[in-house]
Amino acid sequence: MLPMTRPDQQATRLWKMQFTSTPKCIALVRRQVGKALADWGYGQDDIDRTLLVCSELATNAVQHGHRAGHLFEVQVAAERTDCLVEVSDPAPRPPRPVTAGADDEHGRGLQLVAALAEETGHRPRSPIGKTVWARLLLAEPMEMEETDA
Repeated sequence: MLPMTRPDQQATRLWKMQFTSTPKCIALVRRQVGKALADWGYGQDDIDRTLLVCSELATNAVQHGHRAGHLFEVQVAAERTDCLVEVSDPAPRPPRPVTAGADDEHGRGLQLVAALAEETGHRPRSPIGKTVWARLLLAEPMEMEETDA
């Protein structure tokens, strides 16, 4: 994976949060990431696409990476048009795409993430688990006006 910034570039915007490994936390992931991206000035189409990727990866962390007593973590780093979504969980087994049948309700998440992202991957996480990531290209964010509060 390439570094997201060079010394002469603006710093990356970073958002990170840990969540309880339960299905109800997926909606919280979407709300929190959506708020961060909106605060950073990204348009709704890019926010929706990024939220879908976050939701799919977080759902996989809950369904396949759950370990009692451990949280999962979502991190979003954005720099202008480059956005990196990372979801970490305590399970070491790498993600495995499956072939879903026409009537299957599950099994298309990683394929959907791959279709929406420029590139995807995974890596081991220390001290335990793995991180699954997706890099998306977004439109240039709108300049946010700074106000005196």
